[in-house]
Amino acid sequence: MRLLVLEDDAKLGPWMEKGLTEAGHIVDLFTDGKEALLAAMGHEYDVLVLDRMVPSLDGLSVLKSLRQAKVAAPAIFVTAQGEVDDRVEGLLAGGDDYLTKPFAFSELVARIEVITRRQTGSEEQSSRLVAGDVEIDVHKRTCLRQGQPLDLNPKEFLLLEVFMRSNGRVQTRTMLLEKVWDINFDPTTSVVETHISRLRGKIEKPFGDTLIRTIRGAGYVFRPR
Repeated sequence: MRLLVLEDDAKLGPWMEKGLTEAGHIVDLFTDGKEALLAAMGHEYDVLVLDRMVPSLDGLSVLKSLRQAKVAAPAIFVTAQGEVDDRVEGLLAGGDDYLTKPFAFSELVARIEVITRRQTGSEEQSSRLVAGDVEIDVHKRTCLRQGQPLDLNPKEFLLLEVFMRSNGRVQTRTMLLEKVWDINFDPTTSVVETHISRLRGKIEKPFGDTLIRTIRGAGYVFRPR
């Protein structure tokens, strides 16, 4: 999932970004409310994680503006303002959940998963993807092929998730860089090729077939049996 995190604490923000990235998400971290608002207006995020007390425009005002603009991405406040009136105010502004500081990282991850399931109305629908004999659970971070569990690192898992959601459409190198690594330019790097090679080694080689096909001059396409 792609997450927007608004947190201006110099230690907490990068810590949240690192942890959520390691959990397999793409994270855009902002320390300024106005910048976060512009980003959320221009991009589709799966979840907004908002601190209330940030420079230029507080998190509450950011969410009110987004809701007025019909941006429906679920939002969770993560803030030191934890009184009952503060929580009520956040929920009435359009927030879906409210987590007070200090907090356990595992609870943040769990709350993010809960509000995304709530948006789809079904845990099974939101978490389980199946293509051919490949099955992944995006919440449990598990992958099976022919019923056999496969050990994928976070980037390999996210790469496979992108392919499985693509419905057979070609994914260009640039598209993969943006979706998996959040890189919006084409650097001189073999990161895409390296990770696809490793992913193929895990989901194809043991089974003696090809799922990810290279389309010369275009990119890659996922075509399960």
